[in-house]
Amino acid sequence: MESKARDLMKAVAVTSHGSPPELVDLPGPSVVDDHDLLLDVLAAGLHPVVRAQAGGTHYTSTRALPFVPGIDGVGRDAAGGLRYFVLLGAGGGAMAEQVVVDARHTVLLPSGADLVAVAATMNPAMSAWLALRVRTRVERGRDVLVLGATGNSGRMAVRIAALLGARRVVAAGRDPDRLAELPALGATDVVPLDDVDLLAATAADVDVVLDYVWGPPTAAVLTGIAARRTDPRRTLTWVEIGSVAGPDAVVPSAALRSCRIELVGSGRGSLGTGEVVAGLAELAVPVAAGELAVDAEVRPLSDIARSWRDAERLTRRIVLVPGLGAGA
Repeated sequence: MESKARDLMKAVAVTSHGSPPELVDLPGPSVVDDHDLLLDVLAAGLHPVVRAQAGGTHYTSTRALPFVPGIDGVGRDAAGGLRYFVLLGAGGGAMAEQVVVDARHTVLLPSGADLVAVAATMNPAMSAWLALRVRTRVERGRDVLVLGATGNSGRMAVRIAALLGARRVVAAGRDPDRLAELPALGATDVVPLDDVDLLAATAADVDVVLDYVWGPPTAAVLTGIAARRTDPRRTLTWVEIGSVAGPDAVVPSAALRSCRIELVGSGRGSLGTGEVVAGLAELAVPVAAGELAVDAEVRPLSDIARSWRDAERLTRRIVLVPGLGAGA
């Protein structure tokens, strides 16, 4: 049984880089491939990567206009099943009443799953989960440093590292109030990101760094840790995930020669499609069970212009729900 695409549907459209998108009427999508699956979109997260793609600044952006933003969400299939879906191509498309996805890039959810929580949480949790389960394997008893731990993705990274059995989870960030909340999520040590000497001393012998910061702070912390390693032959895997402090980090060559550092990236391209899909299926289990969750705020799709502006300042993750009335 196949769902019937709508003749017209409401969708968000980006028509100019740097400007908020608009709600428009578009033709409903069509199934054209054996692997295609038509879903009624129930919830889609307004993630930082979505805004970066729309602005043409993300490394996966094609800068093609116009397009429908949104890289993932929760939808209902023709049989009534709830599915988390992720769009792994260069474009988006989740912020619409309907979307066609590759069925192999979906995960069936339990009937009682909180669809808003799933739509809000899977993306910020995805980066740490794939970094710790695919790009490097964190075994129980290993030590992890999270740089940029006060953002939604960083907070998820702290929780996931603890969930996977890390012995120590060092959390570094700039927001003192949110930093103080991290021990409840599993952080064993919290350190201000700007206190490089204290951070380097505290994290001198970690096994893995999850880096959401990059830029000058990373260069300073990496240099400080390299100089303080108790055993320079003990491998340190530095996983670059985000770049909120800048796209470039000038790392002294001596830091890389003085100890055994593996510098790897985790993102599209460095991860294969099969690896991503398998990782998401794993991740969906604790997310659907409520073991991992970020604060979320539900808004109607028609509220896209205000939501787009608010997303830059809110710590909560905005989730757009096509079926929600504009006045809700």
